[in-house]
Amino acid sequence: MGNGTEIGRVRGLGSAHSGAHHWLVIRYTAIGSLVLTVWLGASLLLLPSFDYVSIHEWIARPVPATAMALFIIANVWHARLGLQVVIEDYVHENGTKFASIVALNLGTFAAGAFGLFCLIRLALGAA
Repeated sequence: MGNGTEIGRVRGLGSAHSGAHHWLVIRYTAIGSLVLTVWLGASLLLLPSFDYVSIHEWIARPVPATAMALFIIANVWHARLGLQVVIEDYVHENGTKFASIVALNLGTFAAGAFGLFCLIRLALGAA
């Protein structure tokens, strides 16, 4: 690569061009999560009470149901991305790292599916 100069020794050892995308997606999900959390807090404060009937009437409307679905998806995705970084940084054996990432993917998929299932049941009127 080089003739022994400092730049020659490090040339070609830079970014693998996937870290920047991962970093940006984490930031985008964080911003989405922040906006949706503020929306959720404001919406809940505007409710007359926190009983089941009030929450059910609120979540049965299309805009709150859609925003809650986005809230669930953004938070689960953000958590998955953050935990993936932790696993990649601190789990060093390839087999263990692979198993950890698979378990993480299954766990976050299950959490997201459960959250969306509960939301759909509430929004569609199941008790």
